[in-house]
Amino acid sequence: MMSDSIVFYFVYATGPNTDMRTFSVYRAASSADAEDTEIYKFYHPVTGLNIGVTTFYRQNLQTQVFETAGAIEWLSKSNATVQFGIEEVSIRDLRKAKKSSSKSRRFKAGGSSYKWKIAESEANLFCVDSRGRTIATWSQDQLQLRVASRVEDILDRLVVTCMLNLWIRYLGEW
Repeated sequence: MMSDSIVFYFVYATGPNTDMRTFSVYRAASSADAEDTEIYKFYHPVTGLNIGVTTFYRQNLQTQVFETAGAIEWLSKSNATVQFGIEEVSIRDLRKAKKSSSKSRRFKAGGSSYKWKIAESEANLFCVDSRGRTIATWSQDQLQLRVASRVEDILDRLVVTCMLNLWIRYLGEW
């Protein structure tokens, strides 16, 4: 378990014409008298098509302005190209399986390798580094992402790869 971690939770848009790829990510307040902070906004227009662009924004905590952090260009319902700033990465490179029967999905960030795995509960996910240390956990019941403080520098990758894995699981195509 991660002793020093940051807690985030996902709040999905509601309504009849919303898409699971439209949601906000809040950082839970560290004390009872503080407020939670909205850190990310993901927006996917509902077009009725499998293609489209999900844009994600990150709040600049200095200016309190949301700035474009990247985009996910969907070529089909489960194939996409992800843009992190100026870097483009295929969804295949963010969800690599070692074997076809593998229950984990690998990705690289900051020069290191990581992998998301399905937890024993089958509902939750967790992410480990190359040494097998847990760096992030996803709780489906709480819609909560807990991230180890030591990997805060790859937070964009963790949030986006978590979202991609949740989307692919939703489609039943893990």
